[in-house]
Amino acid sequence: MSIEFVKIPIDHSQDIIGLKKFWLNIYHILKSRENYFCKIWENGTNTEIFLELIFCILTPQSKATLCWQAVKNIDQLYSKYMTIKEKDILKAIKHIRFHNAKAKYIMEAKKLFIVNNILDVRAKVVNNIYSTREWLVNNVKGLGYKESSHFLRNIGIGRELAILDRHILCNLRLYNIIDVIPQYLTKKTYLTIENKMQNFAKKLNIPMCHLDMILWSKSTGGIFK
Repeated sequence: MSIEFVKIPIDHSQDIIGLKKFWLNIYHILKSRENYFCKIWENGTNTEIFLELIFCILTPQSKATLCWQAVKNIDQLYSKYMTIKEKDILKAIKHIRFHNAKAKYIMEAKKLFIVNNILDVRAKVVNNIYSTREWLVNNVKGLGYKESSHFLRNIGIGRELAILDRHILCNLRLYNIIDVIPQYLTKKTYLTIENKMQNFAKKLNIPMCHLDMILWSKSTGGIFK
């Protein structure tokens, strides 16, 4: 649970050379954050993995740092989490937009991942990360392609997936990877843009999860989750 927003100078470059230089300058921060994600899947508990899922349920139309604070609030209640009530979740996330709906999503997700009275998120993950994402989109309320990709990246097994939030889309447009920022992200549109971003990462020889973080930081001035 020990992760913080790391402030970095906003990169104002608008060309590939500048972006690559920016990546090299903050590579140590990006690699450290990537390692943090990977350790969650390799060494983390199912509780820690599920808290990452909660984070991604909370993030739509809410600030990531506020959502992570809400996750910390929930974690403090985790000794009784198997029997925690919706009202307790609401109390922990009351400062998050659409908290009523999101509290319901969290409670339903908890039921979905309980196997033989044990919380087991790993049981739902298959070898193919794209199939796992499809399962999450189709079964976990509150998770679309962006949130499912975000969750899988944050637990270290979806590092090649794109997290297409408004910051990433704006910067993909800046670098002419996409012609326009879509008003709505259908499945077809999402996967098309994801493929373009993956090709862009290969062209730059930058890992996808690093590219995501540096594009996000260009708009936010920091590295987070």
